[in-house]
Amino acid sequence: MTNAPVPPKTPGPQTPRRLPDSLWAFSTYFAEGFPYTVIRIVSALFFRDRGMSLEALGVTSVFGLPWALKFLWGPQVDAYGSKRRWLVLSESLLCLVILLVVPACRETNGVTLVALILFAGSWIAATHDIAIDGFYLEALDQTGQARYLGLRVMAYRIAMMTGAGAVATLGARYGWPLAFGVSGLLMTGLCLTHWRLLPHPEAESHPAPWPSFVRALKAHPAWVAAGAALILLALATGRRAVSGGLGQAAGRLPELIASLLFAGLLGVWLLRRRLHGWLLTHPQGFYGRAFLSFIDRPRIGVTVGFITLSRTGEYLFSSMYSPFLIDLGLKAHYGWISALVGLPCSIGGAMLGGWLIGRHSLRRMIWPFLLLQNLSILVYLPLAHHFSGIISDKLANQGQAAANPALLTAIAAAHGLDQLAAGLGTAVLMTFLMRICQPEFKASHYAIGTGLMGLTGLYAGLASGFLTHWLGYGYFFGLSFLLSLPGMLLVFFLPLEQ
Repeated sequence: MTNAPVPPKTPGPQTPRRLPDSLWAFSTYFAEGFPYTVIRIVSALFFRDRGMSLEALGVTSVFGLPWALKFLWGPQVDAYGSKRRWLVLSESLLCLVILLVVPACRETNGVTLVALILFAGSWIAATHDIAIDGFYLEALDQTGQARYLGLRVMAYRIAMMTGAGAVATLGARYGWPLAFGVSGLLMTGLCLTHWRLLPHPEAESHPAPWPSFVRALKAHPAWVAAGAALILLALATGRRAVSGGLGQAAGRLPELIASLLFAGLLGVWLLRRRLHGWLLTHPQGFYGRAFLSFIDRPRIGVTVGFITLSRTGEYLFSSMYSPFLIDLGLKAHYGWISALVGLPCSIGGAMLGGWLIGRHSLRRMIWPFLLLQNLSILVYLPLAHHFSGIISDKLANQGQAAANPALLTAIAAAHGLDQLAAGLGTAVLMTFLMRICQPEFKASHYAIGTGLMGLTGLYAGLASGFLTHWLGYGYFFGLSFLLSLPGMLLVFFLPLEQ
């Protein structure tokens, strides 16, 4: 009897190639931290190097607005599409935004155009952050989330070192088009890697966001008209500012942004009773339950006051730190001072703060850590007065001051100290925010708390340029410390647990 031939086996579906969990956890959080650094830190160096006034530079703090408000549209990222899809889409748009800066910054009067591009990019970057955090929670179980927590923090910090160190140095030494071009290519490489190799933890059963988005627009034509009017007004103002030169770019656009923000804050205050009534009439909705549970706690006024005021001094100081170094003639040294001195001290301070809080409790550590955070600002007060002659010297930006070893040593030591103290302050503040989150609404309550802090930073940044212009750097640093006192005094009235 002959054996029948065995038919060849049909190959089954192959498992698509994917990055190991440790690699994508690192690469996604690097991709989260890098655009933030380019938009918030590197751009400040570029603007000051191109001659933007301190007043206008302070107004660029508006770039942080989307990160302060991202909790408002975070649920939409949950509801529509997959986190992976949102991640790759927003990442590809960020690549385009950063690459668009390259030709814009070559223009003689392109500063305002760059500002408009980066402001648009900040909304995409904030959405990108939401998608990455959601993807991390979807792709890993609780054990995996805890296992890679340190890795994601390290990746974010390395991204900041890359932006504030390597990219800033490229811009200062070889030109800003090269710096932004390299940044765009780096983001493009990350986007292509994630598009091809990220895992697919979610079933593709979520509806695509665009049909629902279009239906929402049709249901609210008044909001569409208002949004279109604001966009056209911003574009028209930007066009006039670009055609009118740097002086108009530093004047008209800051006035417009500051007016819109103030109007928005005033509108929220005027409508506060109606908003509260809406929450009470929609107690079962996500927003209603999240916000009502946040404000339904003992001493909520003290808690909100502390959250909004605790980092006022730090936000004011940090908004003017980069232009302070530029005006000292140290733009070529900013990269290594920030990356090799500042960021390691910040990481060390946060780690030391977390360990001490775990050992001695938040109640015992919150006051001394916040005091150290704010006292470190005063280190810059004598430095600003001592080197005020260099700041007023027109040759400073040509690098004459960089040959002063005493100046470099003093600035590097002061930056290391203030970043170490800032790390301690960050540890207690983040721990406090996590402690006030209720289990059912951890993400929402944490987003509300960080959003309140972010809004304080936004308005502090808006005021910082004007205050520095009026007072000078030395007195401005002293005022920053004084404005930190109300937040520290509220510590004694907080309902703190052990």
